[in-house]
Amino acid sequence: MGTGTQVHPLRKTQRKLKHNSCSGYFQNTNLCLNGCLTVNILSLSSATTGNLTMTPTPITRWALPGAPKDVEVYIKRDDLTGCSLTGTKIRKLEFIIADAIQKGCKHIITCGTSESNHCRATAAACAELGLKSHLFLESYLDDVSKVKYDGNLFINRLCGANIYLVPRPRGYKDYIKPRMQMLADKIERETGEKSKLVSTGGSDEIGLWGFIQCFDEIRRQGIEFDDVVVTCATGGTVAGLTIANYLAGQPYKCHGILVCADSKFMHNEINENMQSLGITGVRSEDLVTMYEDYKGPAYCENYPYQLEYIVRTAHETGILLDNAYTGKAAYGFSQLLQNKPEVFKGRRILFLYSGGLISLQTQAMAEALLPLESKSTIMMFPEKL
Repeated sequence: MGTGTQVHPLRKTQRKLKHNSCSGYFQNTNLCLNGCLTVNILSLSSATTGNLTMTPTPITRWALPGAPKDVEVYIKRDDLTGCSLTGTKIRKLEFIIADAIQKGCKHIITCGTSESNHCRATAAACAELGLKSHLFLESYLDDVSKVKYDGNLFINRLCGANIYLVPRPRGYKDYIKPRMQMLADKIERETGEKSKLVSTGGSDEIGLWGFIQCFDEIRRQGIEFDDVVVTCATGGTVAGLTIANYLAGQPYKCHGILVCADSKFMHNEINENMQSLGITGVRSEDLVTMYEDYKGPAYCENYPYQLEYIVRTAHETGILLDNAYTGKAAYGFSQLLQNKPEVFKGRRILFLYSGGLISLQTQAMAEALLPLESKSTIMMFPEKL
């Protein structure tokens, strides 16, 4: 078993981190690197929103199906950040919504797919804080009457979100963002109220701080790891953790398992975030290893063996993986452990579990999983046994 990289010696740095989305700089930002990364961003104080997340989330051993016996696998249970706010997305939203409130915004406009965990967390957080949420959801449907309101989409409506369907797939910058701005302009003309536009997945240089804070949380929980593995979709999670790990002296080796996009996109996201924070002389390609062989046939689509792995993991460990994100990433992680023993043998590895329970609660997922072999049975109890 690996003992983990030696904790970086005590190093304190005071710096102003340039932030394009806020006026000027993050003031009084103190990076105290002594194995932990302490971040105090007074301009985005948690006092603005209170504590939306129930943190710290626990870290436990995980008997990951298919994992060799010569590695120790742990799981950080970010599915336990809250009920309607379950998952990692709320970590970003704590900072994003705090910024919006401080700027006087009454509306949050964001986007994702119809299965988006980020959009569901946005709707729930806005309901809790008295803001109005507007969600642009990519869909293959061209008729609203055909929409099935289950899973995350059901929660969105339950929390009072305004939902706008747009054709799928469409690009964020060229198609969706201009329409989000059109809506923001309309709201301001009619009500005088300001809106904040939030990018796909909340992956921007404000949301980034949610995972810098998450890194600090992991270090403070006191378990030494050699590696950290995360699911990669829009890039915000891997960017925050990779940057925090670098600033703390790289105690971990970082790995990102892609469920959409590609390695070039992910590295570009991280490099742009580092540039915006004034970090120079290093590139993402040197800080994190990306794996893109486990994305399945398409976003939110799966090969049968990926669905079988979701069922197996639930049966054997009680961890509920979803088909869009964590199911693909956990399956890919298990394959990496088997196929790259020279990389992981004898190491202690943390898998950041980003949630997925609500995404499982759809008719489409039920129909996909029903034909699979299951240890569960259902029957009427007979009068005689």
